[in-house]
Amino acid sequence: MTGFTREEVIGKTSSLLNIWKNPADRERMVRELAQSGLVENFEAQFVTKSGKIRVGQIFARIIRIHDEDVILSITRDITEYKRTEAARIKSERKYRTLFEHSLDGIGIVTIDGQFLDANPAFCELFGYSREEIRHLNAGQLYVNPADRHALIQSYQNDGYIKNQKVRMRKKDGTQLICQISGTIQVETESQQAIIYSITRDMTAYYRMEDQLRQAQKMESVGRLAGGVAHDYNNALSAIIGFTELAIDSADPEGPLRGNLNEVLHAAKHATEITRQLLAFARKQTIAPKVLDLNDNIENVLKMIRHLIGENIDLSWIPGAGLWPVNIDPTQIDQILANLCVNARDAIEDVGKVTIETGNVTLDETYCANHAGFVPGEFVLMAVSDNGSGMEKEILDNIFEPFFTTKDVDKGTGLGMATVYGIVKQNRGFINVYSEPGIGTSIKIYLPRYKGNDVETQQESVVDTPQSHGETILLVEDDLSVLKLAQQILNGLGYTVLAVSTPGDALDLVKEHTGEIHLLITDVIMPEMNGREMADRLQAVCPGLKCMFMSGYTTNAIVHSGVLDDKVQFLQKPFSKKDLIMAVRKALNESSNLR
Repeated sequence: MTGFTREEVIGKTSSLLNIWKNPADRERMVRELAQSGLVENFEAQFVTKSGKIRVGQIFARIIRIHDEDVILSITRDITEYKRTEAARIKSERKYRTLFEHSLDGIGIVTIDGQFLDANPAFCELFGYSREEIRHLNAGQLYVNPADRHALIQSYQNDGYIKNQKVRMRKKDGTQLICQISGTIQVETESQQAIIYSITRDMTAYYRMEDQLRQAQKMESVGRLAGGVAHDYNNALSAIIGFTELAIDSADPEGPLRGNLNEVLHAAKHATEITRQLLAFARKQTIAPKVLDLNDNIENVLKMIRHLIGENIDLSWIPGAGLWPVNIDPTQIDQILANLCVNARDAIEDVGKVTIETGNVTLDETYCANHAGFVPGEFVLMAVSDNGSGMEKEILDNIFEPFFTTKDVDKGTGLGMATVYGIVKQNRGFINVYSEPGIGTSIKIYLPRYKGNDVETQQESVVDTPQSHGETILLVEDDLSVLKLAQQILNGLGYTVLAVSTPGDALDLVKEHTGEIHLLITDVIMPEMNGREMADRLQAVCPGLKCMFMSGYTTNAIVHSGVLDDKVQFLQKPFSKKDLIMAVRKALNESSNLR
């Protein structure tokens, strides 16, 4: 142990050999021996002959030999043990630091579910104290006990699990969606299987993932709805227009006129459905104005009260100092009508509907937990009721077109889809909170307008449109709409040059010798869009006025679904009166003609 030979040691003192690294250790040991006559487990460092440091553990006592007190000692070299113990303590300290300060929950549990230990994060996650955890069985934390059985099976088969998604329950009953990773080890001495697991709360992540998936689905459905409505509007334009022409020619007292009126009524009802689809798809044409939301809501309160009925109390709570918003006023009416009708239907007998507004600033923390939300200043419009409320399965589908919980003859399932489309079209957000048996609160956030003051809205009075013999170039690839518009305009005395493609229109203008006063064109066309064609025609005819028509709008004439102030636009499907008034307005623009 020391490197000395027996001959080198015998007859020498330890001090002379410099065996003690710290001579004070020998003095301390001698004092203890003098006091008690016995020393056990006394540790001291020794210097070997070669100068290396070793650690010894001494057992010593005083005995008498030939009437003289001498020390009998046994020294054990524990250098390697001390080195291993130091490494173990260091490792234990690191482990304990990680264990105690980890943000993830760490649990140590037997295979039958008895907790041996859990770190503070684990206790905080599930709402138990450390003492309560030690008396808890792990199976009590699982919403579905079969999930734990499946995890145990994976542990036993593979020795570990990684990122397993499991529904778990806190002490107060709140459910969590957790991710669990862990390993199983068999203790050497007890041969007991111990599970070391890390549990991470992923509830917010999975909720955001679900919201994102829902938003992506709604985008896809919206594109489909917009395309269907576009084609459907073309058909409705022809149905409405030719029916109106037939009514004009039918005997006012004959049965045919009544039948035609029924056809017209049904077609106009179908038109409302397509407009709702376009609102959902965010492809309806709008004319936004800067307005005070409180003023607009107050203007429709009488209509809302009529919609919901006398048995429901309508409470109106306007926010003070409300910021202005930039939105089409008719869209506010659409939102309120749909939300209030739904609130009414959710109330079985008597109840209450509350409409309120306010200013809201959303920070990054709030937006981090709400998919699609962005920080900023918004005006809040909320409609709440104390009706039946909705289950989660219903909440997940309320914005989908044609989804409804109402009877077949009670609704189309487009109300909430329309609200969703309008809000998204105006760069806003919508949040729905509902509890079965308690009620529903729908909150809509519209961006604060930071431009000029609120505009004064005035209704314009349009005189009965009259033709002044102008020439109109009509370009429409849907032949039924083309034929209808041509027939209506010819009947009013306009000269109509009708073609079905932009190429034909360009060729016609080159050959036409007279003046063309107005171009009427569809937006989506073969060969090139209506905006491009109009630009090329106006290069040839600088004074040519333009009017666009479409079942939905594109960036060619409308930016983000918002109608440019200088663009004349006719929304499909249109009636005879709609077309006549739109044409007259387009021709009168920057003109003395009235």
